[in-house]
Amino acid sequence: MAWPWQQDSPSELTAELRADLHQAAAVLQASRPTAVNLSWALRRVLQVVDTYTGSLNELRAAVLSEAQHIADEDVAINLAMARHGADLINNGDTVIHHCNTGALATVDWGTALGVIRMAHEQGKRIHVLVDETRPRLQGARLTAWELGQYGISYEIIADGAAGYFLRCGMAHKVFFGADRVAANGDVANKIGTYMLALAAVDNAVPVYAVVPTSTIDLSLASGEEIPIEERGSQEVLDLQVSGQPVVPSGAAARNPAFDITPARLLSAIITENGLVFPPFNQNLARVSRGNLG
Repeated sequence: MAWPWQQDSPSELTAELRADLHQAAAVLQASRPTAVNLSWALRRVLQVVDTYTGSLNELRAAVLSEAQHIADEDVAINLAMARHGADLINNGDTVIHHCNTGALATVDWGTALGVIRMAHEQGKRIHVLVDETRPRLQGARLTAWELGQYGISYEIIADGAAGYFLRCGMAHKVFFGADRVAANGDVANKIGTYMLALAAVDNAVPVYAVVPTSTIDLSLASGEEIPIEERGSQEVLDLQVSGQPVVPSGAAARNPAFDITPARLLSAIITENGLVFPPFNQNLARVSRGNLG
């Protein structure tokens, strides 16, 4: 029984409810082919769906309970990442942040933005240069708003301006999250991350990806195997300045939502189990098992 657009499955039989939940999971997973964390969470919920032997209503409650467990775990995981990562930020640092990785994107603390928030709450004087993150402007719309709520000093910059600040010595660290990390440490993140990392490394500025271990996909040898979602061209073509369309009528556009940042550009990957340094192809497997000793 199809129900993707309903909040609650109308099924009155356990077998039908299981089928509905599997269909909903397939729709959700197809919506984010690049991100691996979503499929990880869906597998956890479906494990409950497929093994639970209680009544129909008890199954509904069990699914909600597992989802809440995942959310609660996320809070603890994000807090741990924030604490590990904050040690990398010094008093007086200016950091560049790409996309949105805070409470609006994840749960409570977030990933890379959680690191920045923790450093601020530790009393460190920091300033954030917020990439707009075109074409959806997650940085300008969301990250800037969150930083304002926390009272963290920030300025919004065009994505293409990051290289200027890095070359002039006006940025000391680069932080971003990731939607998937391959076994060799290659990172898939919001489009523009690769160019930001290149500019940072060319100017000897450390680059840090902040990810939960559920985002590490050891089944993929490198970033070349990570599927890249390409979104509709209208996100690019609908750009306006002062209320006026920018692009010519009939123009075409390409809109990859993510790019791959090679592991060689990363100084470290921050996880809930600690900091992971090169060689990533050895240490990511160890951190995924909770063992960095």
